[in-house]
Amino acid sequence: MLLSLALIIAFVSFMFNWKVDQSALGHFADRSVEAENWLSKFGAAISSFFMYRGFGIAAFSLAVLTGLSGIYLFFDLRKKNLLKYWTWGLIVMIWFSTALGFFAEKNVLLGGMIGFETNDFLQDYIGFAGTLLLLAFVAIIYLVVRLNITPELVSTYFHKTKKEVSDEFETAKAEVSRQKAKMAKQQVETESASVPTPPPHDDDVSFEGSMTAKQATDKPDKTEKSSEEKTTADAIDLTTAPSTQEPTSTSGKQAGKKKVVIESNASESDFSMEVETAEEEEVEANTSKKMVEDFGEFDPTLELSNYKFPSVNLLKDYQSGGGGITINQEELEENKDNIVNTLNNYKIGISQIKATVGPTVTLYEIVPEAGVRISKIRNLEDDIALSLAALGIRIIAPIPGRGTIGIEVPNKNPSIVSMRSVIASSKFQNAEMQLPVALGKTISNETFVVDLAKMPHLLMAGATGQGKSVGLNAILTSLLYQKHPAEIKFVLFDPKKVELTLFNKI
Repeated sequence: MLLSLALIIAFVSFMFNWKVDQSALGHFADRSVEAENWLSKFGAAISSFFMYRGFGIAAFSLAVLTGLSGIYLFFDLRKKNLLKYWTWGLIVMIWFSTALGFFAEKNVLLGGMIGFETNDFLQDYIGFAGTLLLLAFVAIIYLVVRLNITPELVSTYFHKTKKEVSDEFETAKAEVSRQKAKMAKQQVETESASVPTPPPHDDDVSFEGSMTAKQATDKPDKTEKSSEEKTTADAIDLTTAPSTQEPTSTSGKQAGKKKVVIESNASESDFSMEVETAEEEEVEANTSKKMVEDFGEFDPTLELSNYKFPSVNLLKDYQSGGGGITINQEELEENKDNIVNTLNNYKIGISQIKATVGPTVTLYEIVPEAGVRISKIRNLEDDIALSLAALGIRIIAPIPGRGTIGIEVPNKNPSIVSMRSVIASSKFQNAEMQLPVALGKTISNETFVVDLAKMPHLLMAGATGQGKSVGLNAILTSLLYQKHPAEIKFVLFDPKKVELTLFNKI
């Protein structure tokens, strides 16, 4: 039971601190490295195993089942029911992991690696619709077999609910009818008490609308007809009140007009109303094409025709201060001898070796003798790094298109790759791309230019100090040196500041 509580604490903490604890997982034996998990490295490791590499948040089922097992063992209950709980619990855990991997494919933490890979495997063989149907089928089996939710039970519930709603509707309808009858009775009593008495003389007394006292005394016993005449007079006054003058058009060319006459009868009085609708002449659809032929295509840079692109002199020149690539022959010979000796210690012969010096890394291409397995050389990465006393090396086995094995070794005195050198290069200046970006130089000292338009969703990741900010500055600088302000717009925002602003507003 305590183990179950520990798992729950570790899993809950992992949901908040899993990004921070990723670096601590690789240094489990190092006591100087601390983890943010509430159970420290043990909680981070076991949570990463069961949630990230396992079943995602569905791994909470394991904690519940572990606690349930502790209760059964502590109180010596029947183990048969415990086996049933474990069977259905594992099924539910696998189902939730797969379902979360299906519906939340981008968030691996929800479904875990098992849910992600299971969903990927199912979609490869039965497709998107087949996977969805399989998940629904398993869910129905669980509801029917485990929870005893049968179609008859659902049907009975809906019939019962429908009857209750119908009874409530009839009650509300009867109440509304009673209220309407009561209000109608009160209105009749009010109207009968407020009947006007005829005036004793023939002087004109103004009433509402256009009706006078003399008109009301003509037939005092017929109040309904009097009210009908009042309504008719009001209607006629409203329709004949506007001026009969036709509006004049101020434009030079008058559009075609269409008259619509509406006739109406109201208590033996006729009136008509004219409505004019203007119809514009149709214009040919080839107007835009003709304008392009006459005046040419629109140039967005005309709005800022005096804009001057930034000069390359704004960037610092490291080449004038001796910042170019320097070849240290002694270093090359020393690294070559160390590589050859290390491989000979493991009985790996080399028939040829060649070095390509770059700004920060030197590539040593070796051609092994016949019969040497490439995997054997790849496994000696740490041994070669130890013999070279380098911070770290990278083995490319084999190099695509060359038929050789590459060993990248950092230079002891790396050269500075300046932004000015890549911006001023002919490869960047003459690049026929929509959004050219100069990211730096390759190992062969060639300017590396890519088209940002071909990668609209670009993710930059890496550890601290690996050059993420420098890469972002290279992208912005390249666009500033290539594009006019009318051709490109920047929208930059900091997610942390946006989250803080939204939190303050809430």
